[in-house]
Amino acid sequence: MLRALTDYLDSIRSRDPAPRSRWEILLYPGLLAVGLHRIAHWFFRGELFFLARLVNHLSRFLTAIDIHPGAKIGKHLFIDHGFTVIGETAEIGDNVTIYQCVTLGGTNPADGVPGKRHPTIANDVIIGSGAQILGPILVGERARIGANAVVTKEVPDGATMVGVRARSTLVEADDYQRDFIPYGTPCSEKYDPSTQKLEVLQCEMEQMQKRLGQLVAERDGTEPPEEIGGCAEKDAQGGT
Repeated sequence: MLRALTDYLDSIRSRDPAPRSRWEILLYPGLLAVGLHRIAHWFFRGELFFLARLVNHLSRFLTAIDIHPGAKIGKHLFIDHGFTVIGETAEIGDNVTIYQCVTLGGTNPADGVPGKRHPTIANDVIIGSGAQILGPILVGERARIGANAVVTKEVPDGATMVGVRARSTLVEADDYQRDFIPYGTPCSEKYDPSTQKLEVLQCEMEQMQKRLGQLVAERDGTEPPEEIGGCAEKDAQGGT
């Protein structure tokens, strides 16, 4: 049990540069929320629903993180900072990272019959701050959900999703970044979150210009123009 806790703390430390020691991580609200959820979920599976809800409300009061007792959570979930809501039928895989103010929300069935209403998050997914993932959809392994994205459709493995409604940022699933990326979107020279909307628009404009050039060339029977740089160069580098 101590070994499992140590592994959990080390997994958080590998994703967060802030803590100076494992002792500091023990004070994280996300760690307490996940620990109390394990207890609440045990009561929930035993159909002790009142006790499950009691632990859930205590956890929410202490951590500002609301995880329904029915949610299924894998190993090494890291909820950074808090203010997160996870619904009853949500399922979360291993080594998932969730930043602040995220909702794994459900859809309201018209007939009022409960069922699978919340998303399934596969292993190694990163969900940026303020993201909303809604409905019984699957977010594939190692996908990145950008800050404030609203996701209502299934996400392929390795895709990076940004915007409202969320769309892929032209990163091919076979070429996605394999290292851990804080906040869910590529940074540094590959991608700058402070200008992500502008970069996405520039890529879309370049793609439209390229397609227009191809159509004009087909009409006139001439050679199509050379591929426009920028967006294509970013794709070649594994960025957007």
